[in-house]
Amino acid sequence: MTDNRSFPSPPGGEASGGVTTVLLVDDHDLIRQGLRHAFERDPGFEVVGEAGSVADALRKAAELKPDVVIMDLRLPDGSGLEATKALRSSRADIGIVVLTMYAGDDQLFGALEAGASAFVPKNAPADEVVASARHAASSPNAFTASDLASAMKRRLTPSGPHLSPRESQVLRLLADGMSVAGIAKQLYVSESTAKTHISKLYEKLGAGNRAQALMTALRLGLLEAPNTPGL
Repeated sequence: MTDNRSFPSPPGGEASGGVTTVLLVDDHDLIRQGLRHAFERDPGFEVVGEAGSVADALRKAAELKPDVVIMDLRLPDGSGLEATKALRSSRADIGIVVLTMYAGDDQLFGALEAGASAFVPKNAPADEVVASARHAASSPNAFTASDLASAMKRRLTPSGPHLSPRESQVLRLLADGMSVAGIAKQLYVSESTAKTHISKLYEKLGAGNRAQALMTALRLGLLEAPNTPGL
């Protein structure tokens, strides 16, 4: 049975002393350190714990009862979205900021549907993460994201390039890290033909290289984010 009770903040938390308590969840120690430093510069926040997995995050959230959780989307033992759903089902008052390397529309709407308070890409300035945590603490059930309006527009009025079946195949092979020679071999075509397919794909996506093409494809929902733990 789902427990929908709200738990009070611990002594020193937002409810009692004006300080917002934060739990950092990410399996990369360097990222947690960077986030900790960002929050420590703001006297309105106190980092009360860190976790590197879904299981550890849920356990520490239950023990520490933080006002806000900064949740990585991809963790070694599961999805940050599933952890977000679990936290939201147990506490209506908790602020949850989803932090991810892959900030495409699918990930953004996944965070919204899971009950997150905010969605922030990992390449955003640290101040944006802190600002999102401040929003999450004050309005835990009001979702915010810097690209939300554009994402909603894209979902309501789908646009973007139309890729042929062959171009979609080339896109997936590029995402798998294949070289031009590898793509040519996979498609049973010459390297010159493979280069032509890649060039046309880049043109449709408005990209100048592989990295730009993949990021644009992710943003437009033309490509699934790789299932790589920890990103």
